[in-house]
Amino acid sequence: MGAICLYNATGKVAPQGRVGYMLLRTYRLTDKFGLFILKSFSFVVLIMTDSVSVVFGIFSKGGLGAGGVLLAVVVGLATLLLRVLRFLRDILFWILHKLGRVVSITGKSATKGATNIGGKAVRGVSDGTSSAMARRSARVEIDTTLAEDPLRAQNRVLSGLIVVVLMVLIGVVIWATSRPNTTPIAPLSPNLGLNVGVPTQSAEQPAVVLNVPTAIPTITPIPAVLQSAGTLAYVVREAGQWDIWAVPVGTRNALRIVNSPEDDRDPAWSHDGTRLAYASRREDSNWDLYIYDLRTGGTNRMTFNLAFEANPQWSPDDLYLVYESYQQTTHLDLYFMRSDGSEVPQRLPASSDAPDFSPAWSPDGRRIAFVSWRDGNQDIYIFDFNTGDTVNVTNTPNRQEDYPAWSPDGDTLAFSAPENGIETVFVQDLTNNSPSQAFRRGRMPAWSPDGLSIAFMVDATDLSATFITVASFSDGGVATEVIQAPFGAGHPFWMDAPLPPALVNAGGFPLANTDPLFIEQERPPSGDPPYGLGALVNVSNASQPILSERVNDSFNELRVRANEVIGVDFLGDITDALWTLEHRRQVGEPVRNWHYTGRAFSINRNQVGFPPPFEVIREDSDLATYWRIYVRVAETAQNGSLGEPLRRMPWDFSAAVQGDVDAYNQGGRLRGQMPSGYYVDLTTLALDYGWTRDATTSDWRNNFNGRSYWIFQKRDGLQWYNAMRELYAESQLGGFVPTPTPAPIPTLTQQP
Repeated sequence: MGAICLYNATGKVAPQGRVGYMLLRTYRLTDKFGLFILKSFSFVVLIMTDSVSVVFGIFSKGGLGAGGVLLAVVVGLATLLLRVLRFLRDILFWILHKLGRVVSITGKSATKGATNIGGKAVRGVSDGTSSAMARRSARVEIDTTLAEDPLRAQNRVLSGLIVVVLMVLIGVVIWATSRPNTTPIAPLSPNLGLNVGVPTQSAEQPAVVLNVPTAIPTITPIPAVLQSAGTLAYVVREAGQWDIWAVPVGTRNALRIVNSPEDDRDPAWSHDGTRLAYASRREDSNWDLYIYDLRTGGTNRMTFNLAFEANPQWSPDDLYLVYESYQQTTHLDLYFMRSDGSEVPQRLPASSDAPDFSPAWSPDGRRIAFVSWRDGNQDIYIFDFNTGDTVNVTNTPNRQEDYPAWSPDGDTLAFSAPENGIETVFVQDLTNNSPSQAFRRGRMPAWSPDGLSIAFMVDATDLSATFITVASFSDGGVATEVIQAPFGAGHPFWMDAPLPPALVNAGGFPLANTDPLFIEQERPPSGDPPYGLGALVNVSNASQPILSERVNDSFNELRVRANEVIGVDFLGDITDALWTLEHRRQVGEPVRNWHYTGRAFSINRNQVGFPPPFEVIREDSDLATYWRIYVRVAETAQNGSLGEPLRRMPWDFSAAVQGDVDAYNQGGRLRGQMPSGYYVDLTTLALDYGWTRDATTSDWRNNFNGRSYWIFQKRDGLQWYNAMRELYAESQLGGFVPTPTPAPIPTLTQQP
């Protein structure tokens, strides 16, 4: 349709008509340009989505080889080219259509609005005849234009071109994917299921690797006993010191969360999960209490005296700490203090004249469970703030309980104790005063935050590791291992809050002491025997103060360290080191004694004094009986600067010869009173340097020489005879050489 103009009496376009005409043309041009932009944007989006969807659809089928990848690329390019050609066709159609309209409109306007008189166009002047003829002429011109519009012909040409291009592309794909593989294929192994993805070797043909789809990994479900989540803190001894570690429950990403060059232990989370209370020797070399703020990374010292303080536990509102202290220098007592340090610590009213330790605050905040020797054996008691009463809740004269832990609802108490030589976790219902029940093998229980599970430590029978294990309290079932830790790890504590992300991302704290505790200076093995002997300097009483050169340096370093932490040169007085082959054993000593190998030493078991220079603690396992040696520190260090007080009753061997029949049959009995003072665990210290204690013989109760509590040895995984061969040729060993046991001669019987 043509433009509408207003004319005046003279035949010229009126001003108002000219303005309207310009506005109308501007509107049409703006509308067409916007439509063009919109279609262009839609075209680009359509191309991208179609191409990506086609390629992604092909790749999502899985297992594409080289031909499949080429097919995907070609189809994607073909789709893109098709869209481009369609877009060019639309542009051409739009241009041709607009040109046709311009021609048509121009013809219409000229016919309807102007008459050529004398070479000039005169608008608005025509008679009826000329007007009719003009209209017929314009219509004929429009019909002619439409009839001769080349759009349809061009569309056919473009469509044909597209078909030809697609046929060429399909032919290229078919040719590329159907080419025969000229590489010879080696014959497959008969047990194909064991060799998938492994090259099959052939002497004549090259190996071929089978391409198989990679299996999609599946998420391993978290066991029900670990779905409480949270974080487990525990203590590990490494490089001769105790450090505090933590592991997010459900993972195996253990992190060292508190560390110093001195010992850190006894972790206890606050109930809001923001603070960690623990005991440490990081200042003044004595045990004090500290609080580590996980939000700020700051550490506050809570106690400031030389007395031993350890094992802190939070009240439910996190306002108080209850802990062990050795203020009286006669036995352990329980104290409590405000966690902000604003008040002087107070002694718990439940304290007695016997050792009290291992406190645990109840969830209601009105009771404290703890361990005490006040009735002659190690039982668990509960002190009630409301009544002031203290009640023995285990009352088992023949069992020594420790490490009480409250269930979150406060109705059940878990603890551990040796039972028939096996460390066992027990649970006791406090609502009906029922006897305790054995729960699992292990020690040091810790409840999950939801109260449905219990975590505990399980030591490997070969003493190679300790496992943090969790078992369901409500419905039993199989226990689940959380993580494997170095042997002797302990003091687990379970909270429901996660570790700070910054600490997790940093991987925890590094080990403070990176230098090795010792380095064995040994020559390379040569000849027969391959190794020699090394001297022990300034060692008294030993007839042969020498050891194998493969272990003497570790003993020398152990001796130096023991002198530092005990305050006296305790290992400078040993009675035995190397036994020569001519050494005559005493009655009851084993034939294959490790002293012959140069890998054992014996402390002077005849040391006397008052109080005695060391104490012996009995430890039973399901395989044998062992002893733990605690050495009394120097009298000048009995202020708490070295060692710590005893919490386990020593064994009294002398009771076996004092007329007590039961003590005689048992090889002794527990002491009647805990020795006072500070001691060092020599057994743990020796283990830092690779020296282990020796087990007793089966007849140790009646055979004094079979008790072996004075012997330390370093086997390094060797069998006894192999250790002997490091120092002696086989021809030198004589009767020590093992002889094969002759096989029995089969007896032939006549068949009936």
